[in-house]
Amino acid sequence: MKILIVGGAGYLGGAVTDILLGSKHELRVYDLLLYEETYRKNVPFVYGDIRDTARLKEALRWADTVIWLAALVGDPACSLSEIFTRQVNTDSLRFLKDTFGGKIIFMSTCSVYGAAAGELDEKSSLNPLSSYARSKLQAEMILKDTDALIFRLGTLFGVSDAFSRIRFDLVVNTLVMRAVMHGRISIFGGQQYRPHLHVRDAAAAICACLDRKEKGIYNLAAENTTILELSRRLQKFFPRMSVEASDTMFQDNRNYRVSSAKATRELGFKPRFSLEDGIRELKAILEEGRVKNSFVSRFSNFLYLKPLISEYNSPLGKVIKQNI
Repeated sequence: MKILIVGGAGYLGGAVTDILLGSKHELRVYDLLLYEETYRKNVPFVYGDIRDTARLKEALRWADTVIWLAALVGDPACSLSEIFTRQVNTDSLRFLKDTFGGKIIFMSTCSVYGAAAGELDEKSSLNPLSSYARSKLQAEMILKDTDALIFRLGTLFGVSDAFSRIRFDLVVNTLVMRAVMHGRISIFGGQQYRPHLHVRDAAAAICACLDRKEKGIYNLAAENTTILELSRRLQKFFPRMSVEASDTMFQDNRNYRVSSAKATRELGFKPRFSLEDGIRELKAILEEGRVKNSFVSRFSNFLYLKPLISEYNSPLGKVIKQNI
């Protein structure tokens, strides 16, 4: 099978590529290297922007299957520009649907549930609270009449591969980093639930479905915890860490728990990595000094993209302005 991994140089893409390099499949990675300086894996590589439809179409023509990982990810990053968010997260999927006739595996997000009580499954009501969640829901709607396999991912955590950046704008990763670097973490509210999933478990679930016939939407998460409970589990690894708790809620109003029973039943989904596994590996990397400066902006989607998207004299800004 010829598999095009769109966004294959990213946080999730790194883990997906590592798994598939040991498979029988023929691979290509299509990526803009937005957060990276180089791509050194031994896999055919196409440098390209998904908004460059001529270049993307050429890459799609080669493939039997597309794993679509490219996206503007996270509420703060997507709030920088509605136009850019629409181009990357929604318009690109409309082009994919109209252009590509093979198998599509697409990454959505559990953020489409927004805030709701109880454990939510794929038939639960949707309540997207941000431009990120709305853009992903719109992409789901574009693909709904296709044979696409759509994964609504929980919040990822952990270390992906040896090359791609670690994201320190994800809740578990952020809290571990601040525990190591500062010896303290801040919790706002704390009772809000999040579903968590190790990045390598997400990658394994994607790769396990390449030869399957299932389609439609599946939640993927390993565990639901409140932010407060997460802080308590962190304290087992950092007993001297102080927790600064505030009843004031942060700007993020999401609060949801999800069930992955459908993926377990129909796809054989079985996550291997716990929150403790992710905390342990991140703690080791940070304490050994393997990340020189975790506060460099490239580790955060929002901080890195803010000057690129807000200023029209930047490369990304020029593209956005021309497409308005």
